[in-house]
Amino acid sequence: MQISVWEKESFYAPKDVIIVGSGLVGLWCAWHLKKNDPALSVAIIDRGIIPTGASTRNAGFACFGSVTELAEDAERFGEDSMLQLVEMRYKGLQRIRKVFKESAIDFDMCGGYELFPEIPMEKIPVLAYQTDRLNTLLHEITGKKRTFKQADDKIDALGLHEVEHLIENKLEGYLHSGKLCQALLQAVQSMGVTVLNAIEITGFEKVNDHIELYTNQFVNFKAGKVLICTNAFARQLLPELDIVPARGQVLVTSPIENLPLKGTFHFDAGYYYFRNLGNRVLLGGARNKAFEEEATTELSITDTIQQELEYFLSTYILPGYTYTITDRWSGIMGMGNEKLPIVKEVSPQVFCAVRMSGMGVALAPVIGEQISKLLS
Repeated sequence: MQISVWEKESFYAPKDVIIVGSGLVGLWCAWHLKKNDPALSVAIIDRGIIPTGASTRNAGFACFGSVTELAEDAERFGEDSMLQLVEMRYKGLQRIRKVFKESAIDFDMCGGYELFPEIPMEKIPVLAYQTDRLNTLLHEITGKKRTFKQADDKIDALGLHEVEHLIENKLEGYLHSGKLCQALLQAVQSMGVTVLNAIEITGFEKVNDHIELYTNQFVNFKAGKVLICTNAFARQLLPELDIVPARGQVLVTSPIENLPLKGTFHFDAGYYYFRNLGNRVLLGGARNKAFEEEATTELSITDTIQQELEYFLSTYILPGYTYTITDRWSGIMGMGNEKLPIVKEVSPQVFCAVRMSGMGVALAPVIGEQISKLLS
């Protein structure tokens, strides 16, 4: 196939910046780059027809971490690192609400909860200490004296079962991941960003003063700078990065009349997560039941995890209800030995913004701002 002069001088023209990956991170990076310098020529290239990693395949949570998850992060990665992540996530959620109308992306600050089954008596003071400690630490970030508070009195009203304790966070909610991606896509295109789909970048190299990108199609690309935003798939182009793929499986029920559930919910340090989707229930997670099996980039579902999710659904959320499972899918998250995202120049004129650790919705707006400064 030959390229016309019109195509050569528009769609396929050399760009100041080419972003690989059209998910939330890639889109927010493009948004910030054009906001910072409207004259900059920017293109986004994605191998899928739409983003196929995690951006449109997640649970649609607008959250920044539950008590047990943050307590574990502080113990494993250090308190400063944990707080840095929370601040980035919190600021990211505020940026989303500032840029887009909540109604356009189905954003609802409905509140988030962490639920606990029966807790041994000796562990109750530990949970209370962790909650109080986090409230003190997060005060400067959220401006609230009590970000987290006990809400056991809401257990019955929310229709939860086999739950003894509930911790509420009114600063969390949910949104529609697909509508957010679409809104961002429309925004960056209106700013002059070229978006090309169904083109896989197979490699790149520095040639003279530019980066040459090779593809699986009939055309290669030239850019002054390249930004890799393919998260869990980034090692295909940057094999030295500390990134481990983590599949997150999800299911959705049929509509349930008078569903009492409302909000976003975390269980088992965030390994299980669920929410209402109107009058349906969306439930995901349980990868801690098969860590090795779920460390994959395969976008498929498995009996092991789906059966575990169905058991959880029938035990804690919908015992006694009649429903069917109407949808099942998976998304691929990018994890690693550290939880902070990797945002850096990996080689001359080549940058990356990857490893969102399952929090890309909240992190992407802040990562985009960091990239715009790094590339300026």
